[in-house]
Amino acid sequence: MNTQLDTSLTNKVVTITLNPALDLTGSLDKLNQGSVSLVNEGSLHAAGKGVNVAKVLSDLGADVTVTGFLGTDNQELFCQLFDELNAKDEFIRVSGSTRINVKLVESNGDVNDINFPGVLVDAQAITQFEATLEQLMLTHDYFVFAGSLPRGISAEQCAKWIEQLQNNGKRVLFDSSRDALTQGLDSKPWLIKPNDEELSQFVGRELTTQEQCLEAAETLSDKGIDNIVVSMGAEGVLWLHDNQWLQAKPPKMHVVSTVGAGDTLVAGLCWGHMQSMPKLELLSFATALSALAVGQVGVGVPSKEDVVSLQKQIQSQALNR
Repeated sequence: MNTQLDTSLTNKVVTITLNPALDLTGSLDKLNQGSVSLVNEGSLHAAGKGVNVAKVLSDLGADVTVTGFLGTDNQELFCQLFDELNAKDEFIRVSGSTRINVKLVESNGDVNDINFPGVLVDAQAITQFEATLEQLMLTHDYFVFAGSLPRGISAEQCAKWIEQLQNNGKRVLFDSSRDALTQGLDSKPWLIKPNDEELSQFVGRELTTQEQCLEAAETLSDKGIDNIVVSMGAEGVLWLHDNQWLQAKPPKMHVVSTVGAGDTLVAGLCWGHMQSMPKLELLSFATALSALAVGQVGVGVPSKEDVVSLQKQIQSQALNR
C-alpha cells in the first residue's frame, strides 16, 4: 500500500456527504412538548455533516471538492452554497427531494433534533458515485466521510468505500455513528472522531468519566486506526496517536448552539494535518475552532483572528498513562 502523500495535493480535500440535509433551524426560549412553541428566528440552509466540514475547510483556505447524493427536486440551496465556497460539485443527483432536518435550539443551549430519512439511492447512482470516487482518488489524498447513510446504502457498502480509499494510500477521516460507525471501523480509517455518546453506543455501555472514554478508545486502537479523537463537549478533546494521549480543553464558552461543533472539529483536524502542524498546536487549533462554533448559529469561520486568540487560551498537554 502506498502511504506516501503527494505534497502537491495536501491543500486539496474531498468531503463525502452520503445523506445531506436542508437544516431548518429555529431559536426559541423553550420547547413546549405537546403544545405550541413560538420560534424567535429561523433559517433554512444546506447542511449535512460533510457539507458543514466543507464549509469550514473552505473558510480556512482549502481547495474543496464535495460529493455524495443529492435529490434533484430541492438542490438549489446546495448549488448556491457550493458556488459561494468555490467548491467543485461532484454530487450524484438522484430523483426526489433531499431530506429536511429540524433543529430547535432552546435559550439554555439544548438542541432538539428531528432527523428525517434521506433519499433513496439506486444501483445506477451507486455506480456513478464509485466512478467519481475512482477519479477523485487520482488527484486527492484527503477524504472526509461524514454523516449518516441514506436509504439504499448499507453500512457494509460504506465500509467498502473507506477500505478502498485506505488501500490506495488515502487519508480517510470518518465521522459517523451507529451501524455505519461500527462497520466502518473494521475498514481502519485513518482518523475517527466519535463523541462520548457515540463511543458509549459502540462499546455498549454508558461512559461517564474521562478514564472510561480513554479505555474504550484504546480498544479501537487495537483495530489499527491511526488517530482516535474523542470529543467531550465542554470537557475538551482527547487524541490518541502512536500510543500517546493528548488532551486539549477550552475555556468556558457562551453556548448559542452546539450544532456543527463536531463537524467544525473534524475540519480543524483535517486542516491541521494538511498544514503539517505540530501535534499539540494542531489539537489546540482544532479545539479552538470547535469551541468558537458553539457561539454561533450555523457553521463557518467568521474570523481567523478569533481562532488564533482563543487558541492561546486552550490548555493542551500530553497525558501520562
